Amino acid sequence: MQANDRNAAGTRRSWRTWVVAIVAPVLAVVMIASCGSSGDDTSASSGKSAEDAPSTTAKSSSAKLDTSTSAMPNSDAKATVVKAPEQPGVQHLKFKYGPVKITPGQNNITFSKGQVPKPKVDGYITAIYPDLVYKDGEVPRVDVLHLHHGVWVNLAGGRDGGGRGSFGQELFFASGEEKTHTILPKGYGYEYKATDPWLINYMLHNLLTTPDEVYIVYDIDFIPMSDPGAKAIKPADPVWTDVQRGQIYPVFDVIKDDGDDGTYTYPDDADKPYGDGPKKNEWVVPEDMTLLATGGHLHPGGIHTDMYVTRNGKKVKIFQSKAIYYEPAGAVSWDVSMTVTPADWRVRVKKGDIISISATYDTTRASWYESMGIMVLWETSAPGEDGRDPFTVDVSKTEDYVTHGPLPENRNHGGEKTDEFVDATKLPDGKSADKVTIADFTYGPGDIGGIYENVPTVKAGQELTFYNADQDLTPNEVWHTVTSCKAPCDKATGIAYPLADSDIQFDSGELGTSGPPTAGRLDWTIPRNLPTGTYTYFCRIHPSMRGAFRVTG
Repeated sequence: MQANDRNAAGTRRSWRTWVVAIVAPVLAVVMIASCGSSGDDTSASSGKSAEDAPSTTAKSSSAKLDTSTSAMPNSDAKATVVKAPEQPGVQHLKFKYGPVKITPGQNNITFSKGQVPKPKVDGYITAIYPDLVYKDGEVPRVDVLHLHHGVWVNLAGGRDGGGRGSFGQELFFASGEEKTHTILPKGYGYEYKATDPWLINYMLHNLLTTPDEVYIVYDIDFIPMSDPGAKAIKPADPVWTDVQRGQIYPVFDVIKDDGDDGTYTYPDDADKPYGDGPKKNEWVVPEDMTLLATGGHLHPGGIHTDMYVTRNGKKVKIFQSKAIYYEPAGAVSWDVSMTVTPADWRVRVKKGDIISISATYDTTRASWYESMGIMVLWETSAPGEDGRDPFTVDVSKTEDYVTHGPLPENRNHGGEKTDEFVDATKLPDGKSADKVTIADFTYGPGDIGGIYENVPTVKAGQELTFYNADQDLTPNEVWHTVTSCKAPCDKATGIAYPLADSDIQFDSGELGTSGPPTAGRLDWTIPRNLPTGTYTYFCRIHPSMRGAFRVTG
């Protein structure tokens, strides 16, 4: 199948017949169930120089700083695309993990199996570039299949055997769908041993009902320890900072119109986000060190992450990672780049200082469920290092730098007129209902994909319960949400549509009982205080699923 055909597969028109006739026998062949999730993978690698194989990422690791600057749509900011510095001994290696077999509707968190491909000799990693590709090297469209997140873990705990990760190991690289590159300043590298065991924690999101197969690929700029160029490299270590640090699925909800002046900052605007426990967004500096680099990770709707340092009760900002959106509709999709620190950022902190971060989202357009705020920080404790004191110099004011511009896989924005859905506000009342069953990727009754001629009704104050029967699809599990969208919610699906943008908000969470990211239940009941009217909703995991119900007096 050609890439364009593959990206168009799995539309609503084929769902009902496809699920019944093909799902069961195909899945029996391609899937082995894993701990509360779907998908199967085996390891494969190719460690080659850049000359041996075409790159799957838009980068030139040996290029000098790219100083081209252009205005970004929907933003007053201008950003410079930076690339890895030239330095002696750098090899450009390519690796891939997989193939990973993707099941219909997959949205699971899982871990790599077997040996994760990595360099064969000791050395320094100076840059990493992530992506997701089909077997033919094509990158999946984001509205079809994407890497929701990937975290690369060194189980040996890094060069000092300890690690500064959330779980005692060293989380040294992470990628979300914005695909920010990790580029360390010239003269610094992540010290790597060929004996280090690696693991990838990843979440692959299939928005369609068709199975597929992909590879997680990552290019690495690498200087072997045996190369003379390695003598000029100082070791750099990662620090995982996160507003929900220590959680296997570190998410929080942002509700439309919450916060101040159209924005919501977590944890600042949250009501006791950490209860009476420690603040998960803080990290205490264990020794004097110099901070080298960082950048943020946000989900759609995110505006910026901020990093602070507190000393003797005084708190100052040291960097703001901005979301530079290319999305024509604004800050509502994955069509974005996050800004990163400049190569000469260098911030000197002391033992006992507190590093903290926050994440800010827009709340004027929609709600953003299962949001994140993460900043992987790189530091060095090498002897003789210095840096700027953030309490005497404002280190937060920098130009805006990004590691890539617009990506072609974000080309389908959605929101156009389509005959795929009906306008439920124009349909007559249907029978009174107290239950909607979600099965075969359909809401029944109430689906607005053209299979119902009326809208199910419920009396004001009465119960209407949704039940996810697709969790039990054999052999994989499928999870769904019931998330309010502004009526009629009948435009074409894309990375920017539909949104959780209704005036009255509701969301079921991911209906499933298989641990994160599921809600731990299969059913959800609408709020009893809904006023009369027609309500439309969609599935955040499979946004081509749409439905409606009507509350009557």
